[in-house]
Amino acid sequence: MSCSEQPKIVAFVCNWCAYAGADLAGVSRMQYPPNVRLIRLMCTGRVNHAFLLNTFLKGADGVLVSGCHIGECHYLEGNVKCQKVIEETWEMLRLLGVDERRLRLKWISASEGAAFAEEIRSFVQLLKGLGNNPLKEDGDRRSDLRQMVGA
Repeated sequence: MSCSEQPKIVAFVCNWCAYAGADLAGVSRMQYPPNVRLIRLMCTGRVNHAFLLNTFLKGADGVLVSGCHIGECHYLEGNVKCQKVIEETWEMLRLLGVDERRLRLKWISASEGAAFAEEIRSFVQLLKGLGNNPLKEDGDRRSDLRQMVGA
């Protein structure tokens, strides 16, 4: 990744906690890089492998999934289900030769705007160190990923 190029981050966030935390960061005027695009879900339990892998296929350098802390899910165990999906997706990324740190899971409550801002800052720094998403230029890996997600 060149110095002028900024990593692209897509964040799948829970409506009740992480989205509210991101909103709190914004209304509190907490500074963090504008590299993230939020996709609001009612619950992180809705996240699946295809959402995550397709996001990388479409060119995201990093994907953040963030929701309620374990034990605090508004839908009881959606975040526990999400954690299993993330762990399985990390394994898929390893099989593709993609650094699994490009997919991040962070539990952030509605009152943790500062934690959301810090997570984005730290993720941007990590992604700058990792460079561009290798799937952007590697046709073979893109093909393998398309087969995994049925695209």
